Amino acid sequence: MRDYIRKRVVDVSLYIVKTSATVRQAATVFGVSKSTVHKDVTERLPRINRELAEQVKQVLEVNKSERHIRGGEATKRKYGAKDSSRAS
Repeated sequence: MRDYIRKRVVDVSLYIVKTSATVRQAATVFGVSKSTVHKDVTERLPRINRELAEQVKQVLEVNKSERHIRGGEATKRKYGAKDSSRAS
């Protein structure tokens, strides 16, 4: 594995653990695709650092279990703003 990829994998993983970021948020911060972040943390990271990989996995599992809540909140914001303009 090339050094710049190894560094990105570790940097993205540390960012996810420290901030509890989603894959989408990490991808935006590091300027790569969601697919790249996902491949980095699920395939490449376990070969580099098993302990860090387990920590990232735990954060991603929590994010996955909460995504329906984030989606519901986004929908509420989107349509809540439109409904308030109709009421006038």
